[in-house]
Amino acid sequence: MLSNLGAGFGQDVDDSRPAPTNVRGAEYPRIHSDNRVTFRLKAPEARKVQLQPNDGAVENGLGKGPYNMVRGDDGVWTVTTPPAVPGLHLYDFLVDGVPANDPGSEAFISGRATSGIEVPEKGVDFYLPQDVPHGVVQEFWYYSKLTAEWRHAYVYTPPDYDRDIRVRYPVLYLQHGGNGDPIGWVRGGRVNFIMDNLLAAKKSVPMLVVMEHGYANRPGDGPNAPDVFEDLVIQDLIPTIDGHYRTLADREHRAIAGLSRGGNQALQIGVGHLDTFAYIGDFSGGFSARDFKADTSYNGIFKKPEVLNTKLKLLWVGTATAELYYQYLKPFHETLDKLGIRHIYYESPGTSHEWLTWRRHLNEFAPRLFR
Repeated sequence: MLSNLGAGFGQDVDDSRPAPTNVRGAEYPRIHSDNRVTFRLKAPEARKVQLQPNDGAVENGLGKGPYNMVRGDDGVWTVTTPPAVPGLHLYDFLVDGVPANDPGSEAFISGRATSGIEVPEKGVDFYLPQDVPHGVVQEFWYYSKLTAEWRHAYVYTPPDYDRDIRVRYPVLYLQHGGNGDPIGWVRGGRVNFIMDNLLAAKKSVPMLVVMEHGYANRPGDGPNAPDVFEDLVIQDLIPTIDGHYRTLADREHRAIAGLSRGGNQALQIGVGHLDTFAYIGDFSGGFSARDFKADTSYNGIFKKPEVLNTKLKLLWVGTATAELYYQYLKPFHETLDKLGIRHIYYESPGTSHEWLTWRRHLNEFAPRLFR
């Protein structure tokens, strides 16, 4: 039996507080004033329990891990980590080597449902709910002719969308990362709060944000068949969104961006369809940068800087100083400079391949759209 200890236990843990991502009533994990985090798990029959940040990945603000937990006489295992970097961090408990979720924390999708903890960033609230007008995130279902299936996207509409039906809006298509899901940008990325706060501060223009599942296959395709998400975006998703919502349906009012795998997709789809998109945002799309060859990548379009500079109103390349892909994305930015391709390069200081990085990217990227 596994359980996280409930309210009332361990009141002698100095000035620590339950994490904001805890389920209702759960006292652990707890965050200390110096950002150390204490985790507890009741597993009296286990022989060994460890805390594993981000399912074994090295890029996590909780540290590399795994951290060995100490068993108490009551069968409760405990560990306190070193000070964590602010942001949302995914983790597992390894119970005799088997990954297990923390019953005290909310779950987030990263290939599967896994535990996550939000370590607050002191003095920063751009991604938190504030006393401002709020937009709405809708779950929108539509039928894809390409994949012969019902699919769904999440669509953020700004606060005034339903108040004046004469107004039409530009659209940002925003993609999740590998093994993620479209609601990730809401639950982990806080996209709706970021957009609400930017609008209230008059830093951004009102826009729709569309978040779709970034995987697609034709009917009957096997597991190793080529992904046709690019075709789905162009043939099905955009026409459906333009037909259902009050959009400004032209390239000057359409952007595409994404994180990690979604950043790779945004670059691929964006430069491949310059007649459809005028704004592209690559947030930590490391593999596009790692394998980039100006002469051959993307059909050689990067050897034509005059075309990209004329067609694109914004090309954004971003990374984080503590993520693995930094070693690819910074040289990619330098290569674009040498090629004479106008772009904006952004580094998130001190963060890894995690949600705080991409929240910062979106907060800087969105105000530059549709101006």
